Amino acid sequence: MSDRENRAEAGEALARIRARIDAIDEHIQALIDERARIAREVGASKESTGALDYFRPEREAQVLRNVLARNRGPLRDDEVLRLFREIMSACLAQQAPLKVAFLGPDGTFTHNAVNRHFGHSVRAIPLPHLEDVFREVESETADFGVVPVESSADGTVQHTLDMFLTSPLKICGEVELSLRHHLAGAMRALEEVIRVCADPRTLAQCRATLDELLPGVERVPVSSDAEGARRARDEWGTAALASQAAVEIYGLGVLVPECDDRPDDTTRFHVIGRKLLAPSGHDRTTIVMSGGDTESPGALYRLLEPLARRGVSMTRIESRPSRKRKWHYVFFADLAGHAQDPNIAAALAELEGIASLFKVLGSYPRSVEGSL
Repeated sequence: MSDRENRAEAGEALARIRARIDAIDEHIQALIDERARIAREVGASKESTGALDYFRPEREAQVLRNVLARNRGPLRDDEVLRLFREIMSACLAQQAPLKVAFLGPDGTFTHNAVNRHFGHSVRAIPLPHLEDVFREVESETADFGVVPVESSADGTVQHTLDMFLTSPLKICGEVELSLRHHLAGAMRALEEVIRVCADPRTLAQCRATLDELLPGVERVPVSSDAEGARRARDEWGTAALASQAAVEIYGLGVLVPECDDRPDDTTRFHVIGRKLLAPSGHDRTTIVMSGGDTESPGALYRLLEPLARRGVSMTRIESRPSRKRKWHYVFFADLAGHAQDPNIAAALAELEGIASLFKVLGSYPRSVEGSL
C-alpha cells in the first residue's frame, strides 16, 4: 500500500472516530438538557408545596460521592467532580440562582472556594468584611456564605469562630482548598520586579521562595492577595503572589508558578446558612460549649467525658475568650459524625445538661475533596 493510500485510510479512520465523538457529544447534551428540564420540574414542585429550599447541601454531597464511587477512569476523580458540580450548578440555576456571599474581593481563595463548592452558575457576592458575610446571610439577602475557618499552616481563623458566638447561623458545609500562589505581574522578567504585594500570610507562606528568587526585593503586605493582583496590574514594577483566578481576572502573566514553600498547604472554609441539615452519611458536627468556671480543676474533662464514654471521635478543639467576663473561655469542637447519630445525640444531650453554654453550630457534609 502506498503512502498516499495509508494516509487516506488513516484519514478515514480519524473521520470515523470524530463522528463517534460527535454522536456521543450530542447524546451527552441531550441528557444534560433532560436533567435541566427535570430540575425545573423539581423547582415547580417545591414552589407549589411551599418548600423553597432549592439547594440541599446533604443531597448534593450524596450525589457527588456517588459520582466518585462510579468513576472508573480514565478521568481523575477531581476532574469528574468538577464536571458534575458544574452540571449540577447550571441545573440548579434553572430553579433559582443561588446568591452566595463571600469574603472578597473577586479573585481571592474564598472566591475559589465558592466556585469549588457551588459551581459557577451562582451569583457570588464579594464583601469587604467577615461581619458583612454573616449579616447578608442572616438578613436573607444571600442564601449562603463562605468564610475561611482553618489553615493547615497557620491554624484557626479566630475571627470566624468568634462570629459564631453571637450569630444564629449554622454551618452547612465545608470546602478544602489547596493553596497555590503564583508570582505574577505585567512585566516580562524577574529582573523587572521592584516590589511584591500580597496578604501578610501569603508573604510568610512564600518566604523561602522569595528569598531565593528575589533577595532584597521589597515585600509589601496588603489587605488581600486580590488587592496585590490589582496593584500588579496598575503599578509598574509591582508583582503579586496570587491565585490562578486572580491572575486571570486581573490579566497578569505568571513569572513563577506555585511559589508556596509548602505544596501541601490547605485551607478549610465553612459554608454558612440558616438551617441545620439532615444526615448525608459522611458528616461532621461542630459545637461550642463552656463549663462555667473554666479555671476549676477538671472543667474541660467534665465537658469531654460524655463524648469519650460514648465513643465519639473529636477531630479538633479550640478555646476562645467568651467575651462575657475576664479569663472566661468557651471551647469549639469538631466531632466525626452527625448530631442525629445515636451515640452523638446521647452525648450531646448529656453535655447540654452539664454545660453552662452549649450550642450545635452545625452538622454538615464533610468536604468531598477532602476524601481524595
